[in-house]
Amino acid sequence: MSAPGWEVAPGGALQGEVVVPGDKSISHRSLMLGAIATGRTEVTGFLASEDCLATRAALGAMGVAIESHSPTHLFVEGVGRDGLQAPSGTLDMGNAGTAMRLFMGLLCGRPFDTTLVGDASLMRRPMERVAKPLREMGAVIETREGRPPVLIRGGRPLQAIDFRMPMASAQVKSAVLLAALSARGRSCVTEPAPTRDHTERMLAGFGVQLLRSGNRVELEGGQALRAARIAVPGDFSSAAFFMVAACIGGGSGLMLRNVGINPTRTGLLDMLLSMGADIRVHRHAGDSPEPVADIEVRPGALRGIAVPEALVPLAIDEFPIFFVAAACADGETLVRGAEELRVKESDRLATMAAGLAALGVEHELLPDGIRIRGRSGPVAAFGGGRIDSHGDHRIAMSFAVAALRAAAPIRIDDTANVATSFPGFAALARSVGLGLRELA
Repeated sequence: MSAPGWEVAPGGALQGEVVVPGDKSISHRSLMLGAIATGRTEVTGFLASEDCLATRAALGAMGVAIESHSPTHLFVEGVGRDGLQAPSGTLDMGNAGTAMRLFMGLLCGRPFDTTLVGDASLMRRPMERVAKPLREMGAVIETREGRPPVLIRGGRPLQAIDFRMPMASAQVKSAVLLAALSARGRSCVTEPAPTRDHTERMLAGFGVQLLRSGNRVELEGGQALRAARIAVPGDFSSAAFFMVAACIGGGSGLMLRNVGINPTRTGLLDMLLSMGADIRVHRHAGDSPEPVADIEVRPGALRGIAVPEALVPLAIDEFPIFFVAAACADGETLVRGAEELRVKESDRLATMAAGLAALGVEHELLPDGIRIRGRSGPVAAFGGGRIDSHGDHRIAMSFAVAALRAAAPIRIDDTANVATSFPGFAALARSVGLGLRELA
């Protein structure tokens, strides 16, 4: 039986309002931190995707009761910092790399052994860059040639670490901070460049005292967490597909409602504005730990840019859809310093380059990035063709958006994993004007 796919008709006029699902990064963390807090944590706007449901199932296997009032409205009965119980079997993370890496930090100081596994894609992804600093804290973690399964040996006391990260990674930083909660002493993590700070913001929301100074964060071990109320905003990474769609498509544009605009996540917004995109950000009032806005996007001409390397960590998940924007811009766009893209759900540099080649886009694949020669104006930026997404949800959604500027239909194979991060994408895309047809 063939994997499900999409066929997307060329062109389309976009208009209307879009409400994207809740933020995946915040949804994962709300469950994990709620689980080890004291009291009952309420989560609204939760992303009920396969990735986040894997986190929920894993916590349930360790004795955490999670009650659903609706798919997006949950209550987590915290068991306290030391209350997690040994699971009866392996913990299956599905396709959730974030969950696996964060659980490595959360579980390495427990008194029991844990084994983390995932689907075929996740079992190929590297885990040693997370395991290495955790081992320096005293954890015993085994991988298979650097990849899952990940075996975490329990009962090892953890010591604080002063960790200078060799490369910017929010997942590595978060894993170390979660381990630091169970460590003796004050741990410090210093980043080479800013990355997503959801973990720091949420730890503070759960009552943990942190000291943040520039790219350095310090945390004293042994602190208790208190239950909190978490309102999860719309996922900026999901909104990104519709932002670019509104930039390059016909029609009057789109209004994206209630989108999280954490400044460590909005590199794509900065890059699109540098390209000349017509985007207006209407910030919500209030003192929420996570800033939220409505984002208004209208179509217009884009120009190629050289992306500043400082923006790369702030847009790491959005580069596949950014490459689509670059192919529709006037002139050349250059991205360097993005080698992190090679260890995502697929090698996103190579997979996107193969897709661009299949659709006739002039480009040069680089070891740490890509150079794209765009075609702007009324001409089609893409030919028609068939794309292998390699099971990568962001690749699939990006090439669906590319059809807005294609000369012929685009067929995208292997789209099942879109549900891991953006359930309902196909229906939402159709509702605002994309000619997307689902194939069995």
